[in-house]
Amino acid sequence: MTFRPYFFSALAVLVLLSQPVSALETKARAAYVLDYNTGTVLLEKNADEQIPPASMSKLMTINMVFEALEDGRLTLDEKLPVSEHAMSYGGSTMFLNTRDRVRVGDLIQGVIVLSGNDACAVLAEALAGSEREFARLMTERAKQLGMTQSHFVNSNGWPDPGQRMSAHDLGILAAHLIRVFPQYYHYFSETEFRFDNRAPDNRHNRNPILKMGIGADGLKTGHTQEAGYGMVGSAVKNGRRIIAVVSGLSSDEERGSEAAKLINWGFRQFSEKKILTEGQKVGKLNVWMGQQKSVNLVVPKDVNALLPVATEGKLSGEIKLREPLQAPIKKGQVVGTLVLTVPDMKDIEVPVVAEKAVEKGGLLSRFKLSASLLLQNVMAAVN
Repeated sequence: MTFRPYFFSALAVLVLLSQPVSALETKARAAYVLDYNTGTVLLEKNADEQIPPASMSKLMTINMVFEALEDGRLTLDEKLPVSEHAMSYGGSTMFLNTRDRVRVGDLIQGVIVLSGNDACAVLAEALAGSEREFARLMTERAKQLGMTQSHFVNSNGWPDPGQRMSAHDLGILAAHLIRVFPQYYHYFSETEFRFDNRAPDNRHNRNPILKMGIGADGLKTGHTQEAGYGMVGSAVKNGRRIIAVVSGLSSDEERGSEAAKLINWGFRQFSEKKILTEGQKVGKLNVWMGQQKSVNLVVPKDVNALLPVATEGKLSGEIKLREPLQAPIKKGQVVGTLVLTVPDMKDIEVPVVAEKAVEKGGLLSRFKLSASLLLQNVMAAVN
């Protein structure tokens, strides 16, 4: 790996590991593939386009329910009533009626495994008084989570022109659910749920990748005539997790095969590697008015990155920094940015720091250094 220094007036220190790659083709109208561990975006296709999310909307409802469980507004064993409005929903349901009082835990399974539209409405009304108000709160919370292309008018994805999300937003939401609610994530891997022996044929999880042997453990499918077939899926292999979002496919079989293809591609074509070690020297910077003329530049911690398998070992780097840097300088002070170039991916930016402290020099040492630097500049101009 080689490093070439150059200089600019502004100092950037942000590490960027979100880097889309254009490689694999997919039949999906919109798609988004994320390496969860590193936050690296592996593939995007119309990822920020607002699309009808269908039942993938239910992930936002489930997020709201999990948050309510954590702050005590709901408990898993609490029983909730079923309104006429909730019972009126068709499509995928738990076949609830107004005589029922249903455990929150059962409703969660009803939403995730059975994709129950009625179960979503029951939970929405319990938390916000009405489904419309709950949808408003969903939209507000989505924005707080960075989901800029999401807007909700119901809790379950029932077809409506105002119900919109993006593949990118669904990926953000999936990563949030996995990271923040590991205690509840097991619900997404359940393949069957029977509720009160109602409609025994309606007990199977619609997620097609759960039984494919690719390490899949969630999350949610969706389908309407407008939206086509879509899903948010996640799988784990050898400690790595891939999240894949697909939408606008023509059949259940196609969404399963496309999601599995994208997940397997993410596992096989990329590898997480340590590319820099804490304290590794990457350059040297001249110091103005210091007791020393220069200071070594090092990386403050190990740097791991997800790299395409075909391009491993082909990194090159440039160091962006200010010159000259004026003493005093503290040990570990951020003084620049190492920009690593990865073929076919966006650059990776890593802060670099001073290896040692440099104290301000006395009058004589400052004079000698000034003269030395002036001479260097003159010689450079002559050459």
